[in-house]
Amino acid sequence: MIEAFHNHIKSNLKFLENSKLLIAVSGGLDSVVLTQLCHELKLNFALAHCNFKLRGKESDADENFVLELGDTLDLEVFVEYFDTETFAEIEKLSIQMAARELRYQWFFDLAKNLNFDYVLTAHHADDNLETFLINLSRGTGLNGLTGIPEINDNIVRPLLPFSREQLEEYAKSNGLNWREDSSNISDKYLRNKLRHHVIPAFKAANPDLLQNFKKTLEHLNDTSDIVEESLNAVAKRAIESIDEHHIGFKISEFKKVNNPKAYLFEMFKAYGFTEWNDVVGLLDAQSGKQVLSKTHRLIKDRTHLILTDLCHHERNRSVSEESILINESDIKVKTPIGTLLFDEAEGVSKPSKMSIYVDKNQLVFPLQLRRWKDGDLFHPSGMTGKKKLSKYFKDEKLSIVDKENIWLLTSNDKIVWVIGMRADERFKVTESTTHMLRIKLN
Repeated sequence: MIEAFHNHIKSNLKFLENSKLLIAVSGGLDSVVLTQLCHELKLNFALAHCNFKLRGKESDADENFVLELGDTLDLEVFVEYFDTETFAEIEKLSIQMAARELRYQWFFDLAKNLNFDYVLTAHHADDNLETFLINLSRGTGLNGLTGIPEINDNIVRPLLPFSREQLEEYAKSNGLNWREDSSNISDKYLRNKLRHHVIPAFKAANPDLLQNFKKTLEHLNDTSDIVEESLNAVAKRAIESIDEHHIGFKISEFKKVNNPKAYLFEMFKAYGFTEWNDVVGLLDAQSGKQVLSKTHRLIKDRTHLILTDLCHHERNRSVSEESILINESDIKVKTPIGTLLFDEAEGVSKPSKMSIYVDKNQLVFPLQLRRWKDGDLFHPSGMTGKKKLSKYFKDEKLSIVDKENIWLLTSNDKIVWVIGMRADERFKVTESTTHMLRIKLN
C-alpha cells in the first residue's frame, strides 16, 4: 500500500511534499495508518488529538496512546480538551455534530496560529460510501451525493481512494497498533448501522462495490459541474443588485427555465431554506410575502426576490422604534446610519444625497432622527404641495428592504430630510435666509 499511497501523493497531491502538515489523529486504525504512511514518505507533519471527554478513562487512554505514538516517531503532538456535552447542549447539536464543530474549529485555529499549510484527516473510501448512504437516506440534493471532497480549503484527505480493508491489511502487515473506540461497536448511530449491517451485505452481493461506487461518484461530480455551470449562467442573468445586506434577483429569469424549483433550490439552499414549495410560491405571490430560514429571509418585491440577512433585519427592527434627539448645540451626532454633522454655512454649495442646506431659523430644536412610518407626509424640495412618503417611495421604485432602511430628520414632527434621498421644501434656503445650516451624513 505504501507504493500506491506514494503514487497517489505524487500524482494528485504533490503539494503536500513541500508543505507543513497537521494530521488529525484519534488513535484509531485510519489515523494511525495515515500517520505511518506520511512518516514513511518523510513528510513534514505534527499530530493533533482531540480529547472530547465523552468516554472517561477510555478517552484518556486514547490520548496517552497518541502521545506515545508521537514519541515513537519523534513527532510533535498537540492535544486539546473539550466539554463536548455542554457545547452540544448550548448549541442544540447532537454529540456527533458538536464534536465535529469543535474539532474542525480547533484544527483551523491551530493551523492559522502555527502556520500549518494543510490539515490531513484519515477519511477513506468506506467513510465516503457511508456518508453517501446517510445523505441519501435523509434526503439530499446532488451535492449531498458527490462524496467527501479530497481537498476542501486547507483540509486534505489523502486516504479517500483506499478501503478500510486495505488500511487494516497494511496495519497488520507492518505490526501497527491502534485503539478501538467502544462507541463504534454500538448501533445507536446510523453510521454504525450502515457500517455493521448494510454495507457488508452490499459488499457480499457485489465484491466490486467500492470500485463501482468510485465510478459513480466521478459521474455525479461531472454532472455536478454541468449543473453548476448552468446555475451560474442563470444567476448571472438573475442577480440585478447586490450589497453587504441583500441580493436582488429578477423573478422573470426563474420563470424562463424549465424547472424553477430546481434552480431556486440550488440558488438558495446554502441559506438554510427548507420549505421549497413556499419558496417557489413567492414567484407568483403578492408583493411583501416572505419565507424565512433560521438565518435569512426571501422577500417577494414586485418583480424581484430579495435575499437578506435575518440578523441584520432583526438588528434594524430592534432600533426601529428608537429615535435620537439632536440639540441646537450638537455639531456631531453618531447614529445607526452614520455620523450626522451640523455646520453653520455662509453660502450654499451644490447639495447631494448625503448633505443638505436648510434655513436654521425655520428649525425647532431639538430635532429628531427616527424611522419613517405609514402616514408620513413631506413637501419634496423643488415641488409644490405635499406627498405621502409611501407614494414617494413607490415612485422612486424603492424595494421593501430599501424602505426598511429609511430614516427621517424631523423638526417639530415635520420632515426636514428623507435622509439620503430628498430634503423638504419648507426648510430650504431662500433670499431672506440669515442663518444657513449644512447637515451632512458621513
